[in-house]
Amino acid sequence: MFGKRGNEGMGKGGVGAGSPPPMRPDVAKTPSPSVIADPVRDAAPQRSAVVAAPSPQPPRRKPARTEDYYNTKSQVFSALIDTIDLSQLAKLDPESAREEIRDIVNDIITIKNLAMSISEQEELLEDICNDVLGYGPLEPLLARDDIADIMVNGAGQTFIEVGGKTIESEIRFRDNSQLLSICQRIVSQVGRRVDESSPICDARLPDGSRVNVIAPPLAIDGPALTIRKFKKDKLNLDQLVRFGAITPEGATLLQIIGRVRCNVVISGGTGSGKTTLLNCLTRYIDTDERVITCEDTAELQLQQPHVVRLETRPPNIEGEGEITMRDLVKNCLRMRPERIIVGEVRGPEVFDLLQAMNTGHDGSMGTIHANTPRECLSRMESMIAMGGFSLPAKTVREIISGSIDVIIQAARLRDGSRRITHITEVIGMEGDVIVTQDLMRYEMDGEDAAGKIIGRHMSTGIGKPHFWDRARYYNEEKRLASALDAMAAV
Repeated sequence: MFGKRGNEGMGKGGVGAGSPPPMRPDVAKTPSPSVIADPVRDAAPQRSAVVAAPSPQPPRRKPARTEDYYNTKSQVFSALIDTIDLSQLAKLDPESAREEIRDIVNDIITIKNLAMSISEQEELLEDICNDVLGYGPLEPLLARDDIADIMVNGAGQTFIEVGGKTIESEIRFRDNSQLLSICQRIVSQVGRRVDESSPICDARLPDGSRVNVIAPPLAIDGPALTIRKFKKDKLNLDQLVRFGAITPEGATLLQIIGRVRCNVVISGGTGSGKTTLLNCLTRYIDTDERVITCEDTAELQLQQPHVVRLETRPPNIEGEGEITMRDLVKNCLRMRPERIIVGEVRGPEVFDLLQAMNTGHDGSMGTIHANTPRECLSRMESMIAMGGFSLPAKTVREIISGSIDVIIQAARLRDGSRRITHITEVIGMEGDVIVTQDLMRYEMDGEDAAGKIIGRHMSTGIGKPHFWDRARYYNEEKRLASALDAMAAV
């Protein structure tokens, strides 16, 4: 069906392992389901092996591939490109395209009389399918739902985070050129580029996973690729309770905070679960509210029907056309939003978000990098100063205290677990100081013999939070009182 030449095209001599396969001119002009930059010459584990539950021990590294394997793969890849009709392949669904490639590769192996065991042949088939239709050696890792992060430090070293712990994977790339080609394939799908002239790039995968690439000459040992994966099954507050990140009473409190349109800032360090928590809170937004999200890389997954998603844009090769987060937040105010959700506040856009919170857009939310609620407030002051606003310190603090209702602090503990450590109200000002009060906090008592942190979420005994009247307006005061009483009784 897809052969262009029949078997004579398969008999051509292969190319060396270090050079890309030749492509015929008519093939090069045909639209392809993915960009084929060069033959990916690494070994990827069989897909059936990676979907199994991971062992608690670090995985044993597979033997390195030999030069003979890469030579064989280059020959087969070259014959495949010379034989297959990519324009027809692009019309198929992924599974049918994969089966078609496997059939042709099997024919090539038979015609060339290549001496391979059944397992080696299956491994080669899987590798080539991943190269043509996906992201090469990354495909087995992307298929695993238990991996939170993939960190590629050049062609020869790949780490993954599983269960809060970072371990080294057996996945390897043939060389840095192949790794850079895969990075370019990823970022090109969202209209971005990465090369020597533009060596830093943020992008996303089709499933919403966040991608960062930094290429040579900035990355000395080869391209560094970091992927923050999203789980296929989205977490909710009930699951966070089962994981011990929050108590049932604390989860009820968070539901009410999201429901009654409190202005919320989620604070935490890298990998502490800020975005996951933000996704959880947005589930309690009413379905009739118009929500606008602003992100550097679109990864929020709101379930409401009336959502507008905005994403920043980097400058083009001439250094023009950049759209910053501040541009997006300012434009939001002209789009009649009822809630504004900012994926991550990291600069002067915090001033525009605070202004929006303080001028009728109740229920807006955002995340910020900080280690404590008090540090979160200080960071916002610093960000406003970075924007060139020449306002007195007291005025800035009045804007912050008048805009934010609740700070939720998330933390990743040293054993790899994630906890919501504070639910903190912003009360107002006393003199020049912003006044806060904790509704709940997490106290660590030590660790067990296995190194797991032992601790408990404790109520601070606040009878009525500052947003009590807001909860009463939304008929949530009884549930709020019940949650606070239950927290105090623990």
